[in-house]
Amino acid sequence: MTVEKPYVVQPAAGVYAYVQPDGGWCLNNAGWISDGGRTVLVDTAATERRALALREAVLAAGSALPRTVVNTHHHGDHTYGNTVFAPAVIVGHDNARTEQLAAGHQLELIWPATDFGAIEITAPDLTYGDRLTLHAGDTEVRVLHPGVAHTTGDSVVWLPAQRVLFTGDLVFAGGTPFLAMGSLAGSLRALELLRSLDAETVVPGHGPLTDPSAYESTERYLRYVAELAREGRDKGLTPLETARGADLGEFAAWRESERLVANLHRAYAELAGEPEGAPLDIMAVLRDMTVMNGGTPILCHA
Repeated sequence: MTVEKPYVVQPAAGVYAYVQPDGGWCLNNAGWISDGGRTVLVDTAATERRALALREAVLAAGSALPRTVVNTHHHGDHTYGNTVFAPAVIVGHDNARTEQLAAGHQLELIWPATDFGAIEITAPDLTYGDRLTLHAGDTEVRVLHPGVAHTTGDSVVWLPAQRVLFTGDLVFAGGTPFLAMGSLAGSLRALELLRSLDAETVVPGHGPLTDPSAYESTERYLRYVAELAREGRDKGLTPLETARGADLGEFAAWRESERLVANLHRAYAELAGEPEGAPLDIMAVLRDMTVMNGGTPILCHA
């Protein structure tokens, strides 16, 4: 199998997206905004090796190393590399800090065979509640909390002058959304916020750069999951039984189709009246995803 190398796209002057193919488990996107002298980095990477490669890409573009790193949420593929960028200030939502400290070295527990390198959990040391504005030279960088969506502590990074939006994992280009630590209803609300920003270029959390059309396919999937959950629950089926009987249709070609069962667990919880973002039994979710993956545990692509 040929492993594609990460690549850099420059959607606007001073704005860089760092894309890691194939965008599967633990292969996230990052990016940075720089005026040459001051740099704001958006997310890092899952392993020390990949974070060091991101660091080299920043320097190769003629950008200064970041003074500030914004984490779009707490998951380790977006945050484990924070340690490589010390002493930069790490910025995230209040809940992202809490979640990251609670999760700890969670990726090593899920994928013990993966070499994550010398990773120290480095949680945000500057947190916010609703919105925060940073500046990379003359570039305004708005950090917005969309509510509970992919996680309880999501951030999106919006560059109004350049009309570039870093969505974090609210959007997976060519991949299946993942709601196990967030909310189905909240994800639908978050899409309305994304639409209101009127971006031209969308940098998703995983997969190639896209545009706002990605919101439509994401919404169709979320509504499909919601309907599937209602039907399955009414029939007395478990999330796994519902997932195994489902026809994915247009979504069958998306990466990580096994996430359907995780998303059904979340949808069932919300139908039962659980608060958005309420913790699920993640080990049970992982077991069900293994079943949906043909009995093979999901693989870390990093």
